[in-house]
Amino acid sequence: MPKRGYHHGNLRQALVEAALTLIEAKGPTGFTLSEAAKQAGVTPAAVYRHFDGREDLIAEAARQGYEIFADVMQYAYDKGQPSAMSAFEATGRAYLAFARRYPGHYIAMFESGISVNRNPELAAISAKARRVLERAAEELSQHIPPEKRPPPAMFSAHVWAMSHGVVELFARNSPGTQSPFSPEDLLETGIGVYLRGLGLIPPDN
Repeated sequence: MPKRGYHHGNLRQALVEAALTLIEAKGPTGFTLSEAAKQAGVTPAAVYRHFDGREDLIAEAARQGYEIFADVMQYAYDKGQPSAMSAFEATGRAYLAFARRYPGHYIAMFESGISVNRNPELAAISAKARRVLERAAEELSQHIPPEKRPPPAMFSAHVWAMSHGVVELFARNSPGTQSPFSPEDLLETGIGVYLRGLGLIPPDN
């Protein structure tokens, strides 16, 4: 029986949703287009009316993921206002929340090997997501003396890397990487150490 998305005439989206389910279950290279077609309730030939191949399908899943991600990051940033510190910390927490809430999208975006430059639409939406964190970093860095101020892109990249590392090692059940601390605590304290090093948090806080 065809899946609901196909029943309503949206085969392209039904295939993306099928891919997301398979990505979660088997990883980005653990399924075939035929399996995605079966999951969506259509023939394998129907897939090629919308996608050139499996990587094209995963790239669309990643693009949609970045759209959600950009919205989540923007929402967190806005909720943290007017405090530059709260806005910045909220975007870091939003990264972890996104990875937990949308694992299929997260894998397609960050673990599939698909380049964000694969197509203009994917490049544009991934850049939009990065800009949210860069803007939060830029606002917060205004409290640092100019001679000690890292470029906003570097500042945000450090926190993005920290967030990504916590997700990959401790929030996705990676074997052999258990921690007695929750991913949230690891991320919050890690960002705290980083911000203290920049002089944004007093040493005794």
